Amino acid sequence: MKKQKTAHREPLIRISKKDSMLWYRAWGIRAVAIFAALILSAFVIVLLTGYNPFEVYKSMIAGSFGSTRKIWILLQKVAILLCISLAVTPAFKMKFWNIGAEGQVLMGALATAACMVYFEGKIPPVLLIPIMLAASILAGLIWCLIPAIFNANFKTNETLFTLMMNYVAIQAVAYFIILWENPKGSNSVGIINPQSQYGWLPALFNQKYLLNILIVLAVTIAMYVYLKHSKHGYEISVVGESENTAKYIGINVKKVILRTASLSGALCGLAGLLLVSGTDHTISTLTAGGQGFTAIMVSWLAKFNPIIMMLTSFLLIFLERGASEIATAFRLNQSVSAILSGIILFFIIGSEFFINYKIAFRVKRNKEDKK
Repeated sequence: MKKQKTAHREPLIRISKKDSMLWYRAWGIRAVAIFAALILSAFVIVLLTGYNPFEVYKSMIAGSFGSTRKIWILLQKVAILLCISLAVTPAFKMKFWNIGAEGQVLMGALATAACMVYFEGKIPPVLLIPIMLAASILAGLIWCLIPAIFNANFKTNETLFTLMMNYVAIQAVAYFIILWENPKGSNSVGIINPQSQYGWLPALFNQKYLLNILIVLAVTIAMYVYLKHSKHGYEISVVGESENTAKYIGINVKKVILRTASLSGALCGLAGLLLVSGTDHTISTLTAGGQGFTAIMVSWLAKFNPIIMMLTSFLLIFLERGASEIATAFRLNQSVSAILSGIILFFIIGSEFFINYKIAFRVKRNKEDKK
């Protein structure tokens, strides 16, 4: 029997990776995606509520820029989210998937609150700030270093390990909330040291959040230099690309993993300090507010570039504040505003596909070409 020859057929659709795209073209695609999302959101607004979509968008802007106070709240929230995003970035760039930022922030917040509660009246306020800083950074560092040690030595799954550490941190905070609850039986700590303001970060130029913002700005610049222009940043990139290559050129992979995880946890601890001492002046199991997970999206959308992260952090907080304002101003179900935010985020994330990949369709060939 003669073997039948099967002709090779090209697939109908082929997806291939693009070469690096010029930055302005990439941002052009993102801008088109946002514009398309706003158009679709307008139809959804009319369909679900019957309101004028332009009035709804106007309300979104007012939610962030409607007053001086709202602007400062916006900037403060952007700063906190940016700080956590900067924290997870070195680990993610090394492909150490630190999903435990939420717990690391909580442990930094817990260490800060403990200093404020137990040291009140015992040491001068000028000494308390550096002690809180050291305690919060150390707490976050340890919380990330534990899974890093197991990963570096026993190849444990850092994703699950860091994720599980979140739940331990939540329960630790819950324990101390019961211990410190004020008044008793309220299951709430309340404002810590409201009269003396002992352990509160000072206001600069009468602006409560300015110090937070300046600290995070300094961390952003330092992280950009660290990742782009330092030996440690180079080692993080090499280990992230290939551990075998890193070992071949003489990089101590275990040392890099432990050092980078420590940095990631330390910055999360710093974010906990800024939340408790500089913003909320209290602590709860919701202090981190899910921002440890949102930070993953910020870091990924910015492709681990700290400068771009300022824009992505601003965008996500703007959508969050706008969604809240819509729900209040138009007395809508919170789910409606969440749908609008979800549509915009879906388009933004989807645009990354068209930035990184290209689609080619099978072209029909005539018989002469086939020959």
